[in-house]
Amino acid sequence: MFLVVAAWAAAAAGTASAAGYTGPLFDAHLHYNEEAWNGSTGPHPPADVVARMQASGVRAIVANSRPNTGSLALAGSALAKDAGIAVVPFVRLYRNRADYTNWFRDETIYDMVQAELARGTPAGPYRGIGEFHLYDSSNADGPVAKKLMVLAEQRDLVVLAHVDDDAIDRLMAHSPTQGQKLRMVWAHTGIGGAPVERVDALMARYPRLVGELSYRPGLTCDGGQLCPAWRALIAKYPTRFVIGSDTWVNQRWQHYESLMADYRVWLGGLPPALARQVAWDNAAGLFGVARRD
Repeated sequence: MFLVVAAWAAAAAGTASAAGYTGPLFDAHLHYNEEAWNGSTGPHPPADVVARMQASGVRAIVANSRPNTGSLALAGSALAKDAGIAVVPFVRLYRNRADYTNWFRDETIYDMVQAELARGTPAGPYRGIGEFHLYDSSNADGPVAKKLMVLAEQRDLVVLAHVDDDAIDRLMAHSPTQGQKLRMVWAHTGIGGAPVERVDALMARYPRLVGELSYRPGLTCDGGQLCPAWRALIAKYPTRFVIGSDTWVNQRWQHYESLMADYRVWLGGLPPALARQVAWDNAAGLFGVARRD
């Protein structure tokens, strides 16, 4: 295992050096679902995924998994601790795939969230709720969705939401401060590719909205660098964007190192201070993770 890790690390270091950004990465959208490892079997046991993170220069992660036992495994992993990888655990709303389309009105989901928050994790208390999906933005007005937004703001939990721009407005409206204090990470900064102008307007309206950039349509242009409109938007809101792997299927784990290397390409095209903010500082500040060099 050591030789494999060393080889991965050398390859990753070479890519980072060529791309320009060589600092630590904070993977703010990571899943360790049961298809990858169910606690006893699977193609990606803890040793494999920790090695991939370490080789890629990932020094902290947000873990949210279906079911939550995957995140608990990473939070309690001696391998992750020994590798210097901080684990920030979230309560995911899915016990199984059926919950994807019904969580927003299922009171047993709210009960599960409260039970998970009460018991905590081997890495300490849960820090957020999600990732959750809304395939119809009107479902943001479901009774459980409303209650969870109130709970998140009251307990200062971060919400990780895979939703469109209309649902952002709806979810924020349910918080006690109408979105002025609710901390929300917008997965992919909008499904379906909300226009940059719309993203800009939502960032201006909700001061604690953060954009996560995996799978974002139109983000990069030729050569893997940021497209001009996105470069300008990130420069306008330098503390409001983070990166993530979104390992929702095993194929994403199989290509984890290349996903992180792609980030290093366009991060290397930013001014160094801004690259460091997007790659590490913004997520680290959001979750109170110590600085890594």
